[in-house]
Amino acid sequence: MHLNSSLALVLPALALAQQQKPLGATVQEWFSKAKSYVPSAASAPWSAGAAKAAEHNVVPLTLQNWRETLTPKPKASAEGPEEWMVFVTGGNKTCYGQCGSVEKAWNESAAILSARPSPPNLSYLNCEDQRILCNVFAAGAPSIWHILLPRPQRDQSRPATTIRILGLSPNSTSADIVKIHATKSWKEAAVYEGIFHPFDGQFAKLGLNVPVGYALYAFGVVPSWAFMLVISFASRTIMSRRLPAGGNARQTQAHPGGAPPAG
Repeated sequence: MHLNSSLALVLPALALAQQQKPLGATVQEWFSKAKSYVPSAASAPWSAGAAKAAEHNVVPLTLQNWRETLTPKPKASAEGPEEWMVFVTGGNKTCYGQCGSVEKAWNESAAILSARPSPPNLSYLNCEDQRILCNVFAAGAPSIWHILLPRPQRDQSRPATTIRILGLSPNSTSADIVKIHATKSWKEAAVYEGIFHPFDGQFAKLGLNVPVGYALYAFGVVPSWAFMLVISFASRTIMSRRLPAGGNARQTQAHPGGAPPAG
C-alpha cells in the first residue's frame, strides 16, 4: 500500500515535469530518436565511393573495343604515361568458380580507387565472355594487369608499353587491390615482355596476335578426341602412301634384273 501511494504521487509529478519541458528540447529528443532508426554512414562505408565510381567509368574490354580503350588520351596538362588497372576475371570454365569473392573485392576497390585524388583508369576483362580476347592477351584469371600507356610524343615515336601482371587469389581483399595503386606495389612485380604482349610482343608487331587468339580459342573448344581422330587419320594416310613405295623398293632389291621369273 505504501509503494502504491508513492507511485501515485510520483507519476503526476513526472507528467507535470514533462509538460514543463521546453518545446525545443522535446523536438530534439524526437529528432534524435528518429535518427537512431536511420542507418548511419558507418553501416554503408562504400556509399560515397560507389557514387564516385558510378561517375568514373569502369570500361569492360571486348574484342571490338580493346584497342580503342587502351589508347592513351592526349592531354595538355597530363605528364607521364596513362595508368590503367585491368581486372581479369572469369566464370566456372575460365576461373573454376573461384572468382566470385575476388569480383566483390574488385567492386569495392573500384569505388575506393575512383575516389582517390589521382585515380587510375579502371577496366575489366571477363574471360568467360571474351575468351578470344583472353587468348590474345594470354591472360589468366583472377589477376590485375597494371598497364602504363605511353602518351604520344611530339616526334610521333611510341615508347614501349609497360605491363605488370599481379596475380590474385580467392582470398584477396579490396585492401590488397587498392594497395597496388596507393602504395605503388606494382613496381615490385616484373615487367611483362613475353611474345603475347598485346602491344609490343612479336605477335602484335606482326599483326598476328588476334589470329593467334582465334587459333588458341579453336584449340580450346575442339575436344581432345577430335584431335586424336585427325592424327589417327593423318598417320594412316601417310603410312598407306609410304608402304607401297617401300614394298616396290624391296622387290627391286630382291630381283635386280626386273620382274621375278614366272612359276
